[in-house]
Amino acid sequence: MLPRRLDPGPNVMITTVAEISRRRTPTDDTVVTLQGWIYNVAGKGKLLFLQLRDGSGIIQCVCNKATLGDELFDVIKALGQESSLEIDGLLVADTRSKLGFEVQVTGARIVGPSDGYPITPKDHGDAFLFDHRHLWFRSKGPHAILHVRHLVVQAIRNYFDERGFLLLDSPIFTPNACEGTSTLFETEYFGRTAYLSQSGQLYQEAGATAFGKTYCFGPTFRAEKSDTRRHLNEFWMVEPEIAFIDLEGIMDMCEDFIVEVVAHVLKHGRHHLEALGRDIAVLERVQKPFPRMSYDEATAMIAALAAAKGDPEFTAVEPEDDFGSRHETELTQQFDRPIMVHRYPTAVKAFYMKADPARPERALGVDVLASEGYGEIIGGGQREDSYDELVRKINHHGLPMEAFEWYLDLRRYGTVPHGGMGAGLERLVTWICDVKNVRQSVPFPRTVTRLTP
Repeated sequence: MLPRRLDPGPNVMITTVAEISRRRTPTDDTVVTLQGWIYNVAGKGKLLFLQLRDGSGIIQCVCNKATLGDELFDVIKALGQESSLEIDGLLVADTRSKLGFEVQVTGARIVGPSDGYPITPKDHGDAFLFDHRHLWFRSKGPHAILHVRHLVVQAIRNYFDERGFLLLDSPIFTPNACEGTSTLFETEYFGRTAYLSQSGQLYQEAGATAFGKTYCFGPTFRAEKSDTRRHLNEFWMVEPEIAFIDLEGIMDMCEDFIVEVVAHVLKHGRHHLEALGRDIAVLERVQKPFPRMSYDEATAMIAALAAAKGDPEFTAVEPEDDFGSRHETELTQQFDRPIMVHRYPTAVKAFYMKADPARPERALGVDVLASEGYGEIIGGGQREDSYDELVRKINHHGLPMEAFEWYLDLRRYGTVPHGGMGAGLERLVTWICDVKNVRQSVPFPRTVTRLTP
């Protein structure tokens, strides 16, 4: 029977590592109780240096055999990585610690021992780590990334809530596709065919005509059989929609949105970025204005870069074609902040995108491409507001007209110029954290080859 922890008495403070890190100095009798897991433990004679993590941070706890007694000291020494326990101790200043403190342990209670924890300091392959994703994000890297994800979500909601947007949830089950059915997950819905939503945008258009400006923020699904570092089959999107706005206004919003999200993460999560080794200076340069160029200007720049490099694997963009990932990478590496490419060919954009009246072969849309070769993080633009033109486009794309009757109502009854954008949460997080695989930016990734854990 292990000895219970000492009676902490009236001066005890049940606390967390994060709360300790915010303290300026301990008093002479600051006794704390911490609840957490062993991140690492090392022995040196009659001393143990135990790294305790509690979800909010990691702190060093020094165990002295003379204080704890032989039995408890030896039990703690034998504990495996990720064993859970409660620790009482005296909080003392330590200039060698990043926190500025350590805990001199006076008592402990073992809650749950751990033996043979599979994720060790040795190098593991990606497949192994994703197989153990439920444990992997206890480690420092994933832990920091998911903290940044939380801050990005917080910044996104703050941005739209503070500007008078109404949160209007779009349905996940839909009877029709936004861009054709080839990349949708189909399901049976009480005798009818339904799809998991690939975008909440169409429903936000209804919201914009009712409330002026709305947004949805939730999971979306794409059945693309792409198994690259940039693709997920389940991911989160924020999609605002605004009535009485043109392409210039949409680009202004995209630019302002990115700047504010990055600033929020820098203000509240710099230590997480530093833990990841992120080059903070790159993010500090994310300031307005962003370079803006037309599709034609961008393709001309890509062609010049391809000619200068002389790399047979890097060629110019085919006429009227979309960019590939290499095109986006080479283009964005010429700038020190995100760039905005607008007016792509209508042939490579969705049916609902409005054509430029001055050049009908060009769409009034924009893609925001992240710096450092991270590619598209926002896609947006004006929507087709003409009833007759929208009917023509639905027929041209071979889409079922009956599924879009409600959508056409938005043009029948008080149509207005309107538009918005969609920003992928995981791509934002991947870029901000400077990690190479989008799968690291989501707690439990869903891909072509992965449905567990």
